[in-house]
Amino acid sequence: MNAVVDLARMAPLLDRAAELLDNAQALLVTAGAGMGVDSGLPDFRGPEGFWNAYPAYRHLGLSFVDLANPHWFQRDPALAWGFYGHRRNLYRKTPPHEGFGVVKRWSERVGRSFVFTSNVDAHFERSGFARDRIVECHGSLEHEQCSAACGIGIFAASEEETNVDPVSFRATEPFPHCPECGALSRPNVLMFDDLEWEPERTEGQFRRLNEWLDAFGSQGGVIVECGAGSAVPTVRSFGDRLARAGWNLVRINPREPAGLVGSLSIPLGALEAIRAIDERWS
Repeated sequence: MNAVVDLARMAPLLDRAAELLDNAQALLVTAGAGMGVDSGLPDFRGPEGFWNAYPAYRHLGLSFVDLANPHWFQRDPALAWGFYGHRRNLYRKTPPHEGFGVVKRWSERVGRSFVFTSNVDAHFERSGFARDRIVECHGSLEHEQCSAACGIGIFAASEEETNVDPVSFRATEPFPHCPECGALSRPNVLMFDDLEWEPERTEGQFRRLNEWLDAFGSQGGVIVECGAGSAVPTVRSFGDRLARAGWNLVRINPREPAGLVGSLSIPLGALEAIRAIDERWS
């Protein structure tokens, strides 16, 4: 079945999504890794997907979960900063796809909006969304913290590119460091088994979101969820919780579109669905 037929078959779903947006009193845009796939970013879906993007780690037998662990910054800084430095370099070089601009326009049209994302690429902020209207629930690669916990707190990452060998994916010195004490720094990103993550920045984002939600309530609120999977269900669980409280949920996901009873499930990629809905919401 070709894409034209697929969109025709989904016309009622897309029409309904446009209708919900047209009547929305508030818009919450939520996003997982699938939102970045249309920009050309890897989604690390399963070990094979991760190893296709980073073949050097296949030979080491290290998965995404293995590498996304803070202990590497003490055991092997070149490996740790190779992994995170390459990703940050990639995110900075990759322009956010046009769908970010479309949903920003939706947000402006609705008038009351917020963003909730598990992505650490800062692409929503780069796309012009207000910094104080974004929750990055897993942190951001554009911020760092001292690995020695010297007390500096969270600071902006250097604009300099991290030098990473393109074959081994190991970083070369000088590694990013703390501007206060000179110790090795690490991304202010929540990793697996991470007892060292400093959550203050993200906690502040959550406080602003909760104040926004409390002031609005739930009636007439619409969630547009893009590319949030169940492997790390933070974004999906957040949307489901609000849907139970009365928000309308539009779940866009080509592999896992199913949602709660009453939610709208659109089995398309993020950009394709956003374009199709936008054509209808004129």
